[in-house]
Amino acid sequence: MVRIISALILAVTAACASAAEPLTLVDNPPDRHIVVKGDTLWGISGKFLKQPWRWPEIWQMNKEEIKNPHRIYPGDIILLDMSSGSPRLKMAKPVTGQRGGVQPTVHSTPGELVIPSIPPNVIEPFISQPLIVESDEQKSGVRIVAAQEDRMLLGSGDTFYASGIPDARVEKWHVFRKGKALKDPETGNIVAYEAFFLGNARLVKPGEPATLRVTLAKEEMARGDGLLPAPPPEIITYAPHRPEQEVAARIMSIYGGVQEGGSTSVISLSRGKKDGLEIGHVLALFRKRVSLDVDSDGRRTETPVPEERYGLAFVFRVFDNVAYALVVDSSKSVIVGDAARNP
Repeated sequence: MVRIISALILAVTAACASAAEPLTLVDNPPDRHIVVKGDTLWGISGKFLKQPWRWPEIWQMNKEEIKNPHRIYPGDIILLDMSSGSPRLKMAKPVTGQRGGVQPTVHSTPGELVIPSIPPNVIEPFISQPLIVESDEQKSGVRIVAAQEDRMLLGSGDTFYASGIPDARVEKWHVFRKGKALKDPETGNIVAYEAFFLGNARLVKPGEPATLRVTLAKEEMARGDGLLPAPPPEIITYAPHRPEQEVAARIMSIYGGVQEGGSTSVISLSRGKKDGLEIGHVLALFRKRVSLDVDSDGRRTETPVPEERYGLAFVFRVFDNVAYALVVDSSKSVIVGDAARNP
């Protein structure tokens, strides 16, 4: 018991010490940065901080501001302020009048111009399409039950019938086929199933069964394929930040069915909302290492060595038991089974 209490005290002390570590700037940071189209919060943060996930600290954000950070637009000027003794970022508006006077900047289409957290072109397909099928959706899911005129396969423009649509107000639907199982590398338990995206459909007539028409077919659809509501894609701009609680996840898959990935790869993690993960969390990637050798008798030996931290991942979509993250930094290949923990 004494050992357990001592270990807990040491863990808490270490966590507090980590949280109290001073912000570390990059070598020769700029005193200002003019935001341009294509910038991201992560990229801008990396221009000032060696630890980009500490973006909220250098802005002195509270919890609500992390989820709804300062809107930053092309043309804005970000200043590095050292007057208080610790680094802080501040916003200044451009001074681009015809005669050098201060002119207010008007953002006519803020939804399109606002700077995102990470590159939207990389993650947009994963925001707008179903990624996984969880247990509740398997039990009460919507299914294609018949095709018009006894057709076996469906394509763009075809009409079909589906059972289980609970709400006639949902007009747009994704069509998917259950893919491979996602297993927790530690327990071997199936956490969820990946959803193989087939296309989109629109509700024509509610009922049981309901009538729908295929509006987009990336693959042929058939009886038994599932449907999920298709909400409009929304790329949420959460400030990159580290989790407040301890997170210990494993990489379950790398998108595309490959065993190895790298920077800009999309990975699935064995933890989700139930474990406290949220959009914007940054996790460090670790790999256990083993030193291989041959002893004096010619036998192969393996000696565990300290695990290696080699990358960072930004969580951008979260389900109950699964999260998807973009690898934003990696010094080596990302491998299924590697660990993802607090940075």
